Parts: sequence; C-alpha cells; structure tokens
Amino acid sequence: MRRARAEDWAALRAIRLEALSDTPEAFGSSYETAHQYSNDQWRTMAAQRCYWLAERDGVVVGMISGGLNDDHPGTRWLYGMYVTPSARGSGVAEPLVGAVEEWAREEGVNEIFLDVGSSVARARAFYSKMGFAPIGQSHTMAREPALALITMKRSLVDA
Repeated sequence: MRRARAEDWAALRAIRLEALSDTPEAFGSSYETAHQYSNDQWRTMAAQRCYWLAERDGVVVGMISGGLNDDHPGTRWLYGMYVTPSARGSGVAEPLVGAVEEWAREEGVNEIFLDVGSSVARARAFYSKMGFAPIGQSHTMAREPALALITMKRSLVDA
C-alpha cells in the first residue's frame, strides 16, 4: 500500500481504466472520458490528488482516493475504490480504506463519507462490514441520472 506519486501515472491509469471497464456503474466518470486523458493529465492526477495504490508482487491490484466534496464543506470523502477481480476477498480492500481514514484523521475530521451505487451490492456490503452506515440520503449520479447513489458515513472516533 502506498500513496501514488507522479511516476505512478501509468499504473494509476491502468487500474483506473480497468475499474471503469469492470464496474462502470460504480464510478462518477466513464471509461470513454478517462481514456482520453493525456499522459500529462494522468501524471498530474497521480502527483496532486490523494490516490493510494495496493500492490501484490509488483502489480497494482487496487486503488482508492480521498478528497473533498464541494456540496459538504469541511467533510472528507472516500472515492473511486477498486480491487481487481483476482484480488477480491484477499484482504486488499481493508488497508485501502484505512489509508483514506488515516488521511482524513490527519485532515482533522472525525468522520468520513462515501457514495456507493445502489446497484453495486458487493461494495455496499463491504462498506457496511467496514462500519459505514447509510445516513438516509441518496441522489443520482451526475453522469448517469438513472444510477442512484447512497451516502454512507463512518465515525473515525475509536475506529
């Protein structure tokens, strides 16, 4: 598990495009849009955004991002989590979430939020197991209004 750096741009690109192809309904961006990004755009994303990569035997098998949400000032959010199918159920996902939680604590917050697609049952079950709970809010995905997102929260106090 490590924080992405500028030189990780190709690995970030590969895992992100895999994620968008594998489970398009889980992400706010599309494969078509992300595939058009230049290498410099990927390099900037890897260097300036809060991405973490999980590796096994030198191969990136998972990713996650932490960030802000303009609609909810002062909060910290978990975004874009993905684990490649061959690594699912192997314990890769928990440390990814832990990396974002540690970042959020360092940012001085006591809770972390995420939106999860109502159609992605495996992800909802995982987040519930990790202590996230629905807060009674849902909304539609900006790029695909037919997809509903459920907002969940986890307290970082005593977590």
